[in-house]
Amino acid sequence: MSTCFIADLHLSEKHPEITQRFLYFLKQEASKHQTLYILGDLFEVWLGDDLSSEEAHPILQALHDTVQQGTTIYIQHGNRDFLLGTAFEKQSGCKLIPDPYRIELDNTPILLTHGDQLCSDDKNYQRYRSIIQHPITRWSLLHLPHFFRRKIGQQLRQQSNLGKLEKSSYTMDVTTHTVESWMRNHRVNQLIHGHTHHPAIHTLSVDGEPAQRMVLGDWDSGNSMLFYDSGEFTLQSA
Repeated sequence: MSTCFIADLHLSEKHPEITQRFLYFLKQEASKHQTLYILGDLFEVWLGDDLSSEEAHPILQALHDTVQQGTTIYIQHGNRDFLLGTAFEKQSGCKLIPDPYRIELDNTPILLTHGDQLCSDDKNYQRYRSIIQHPITRWSLLHLPHFFRRKIGQQLRQQSNLGKLEKSSYTMDVTTHTVESWMRNHRVNQLIHGHTHHPAIHTLSVDGEPAQRMVLGDWDSGNSMLFYDSGEFTLQSA
C-alpha cells in the first residue's frame, strides 16, 4: 500500500467547505493508504486540547475512525497548531511527531518538516518562532485562562501580528542553503515540506548528489496531496 502526505489545511469554522473536503478525503482516500502524514497546520488555530471547538469534534472522530480502519496517521505541529498535545493524540488516534522527522520508504531516507524553519532569511519570523514555540512559552500559553486564550484566537483569526509575520515568511519562501544544510546534516536526498503553499517537486544537488525537495500545497482551493508508491512520488491536486 502507498503513503500519502498532506499539509496546510488550516481547518476552521470560517471555511466549512474545506472541512467537508477533508472529511470526505479521510473516508474515501486515506483508507487506501497504509500511512498518512500531515505535515503541520491541520488547523488554522489550536489553543490547546482543552479548548477544542465543537467544530473540531467531527474531525477528531473522523481521524479516529480512519486509524481504526487501519491507516496510521502521523501529524507534525505547524506554526498555527503547535499546541496540539497528548489529549488530541488520544482522541484522534493520531501520533504527533517532531519537526524535523526522518523516515524510510523502501530503505530510502526522507526528511519531513512543516517548512517554516527553512525560511531562514526571514529573521523577524524566525525570532518570533523561537519565542512562541519555546517550551516555557508553550507551557505559559496552555495555563492561561480560557477566556484569554479565546481572545488570542480571535486576534489570530483577524490577521494579527502573527498573520503578518507568517505572510512575510510565505512570500520569502525557503532558503536554498538552509535546505541543503538540513539534507546534508540528516543524510537524506529527499525532503518533503509544506508551509510555503507552492506545490512542486524541485530537483537540486547536495554535495554533488542528485536530490529532491517536494513541496505540499494548501487546501484553500483544492486537495493538494503527495503520494508515494513503488518507489515513485506523485504530486496531485484535486
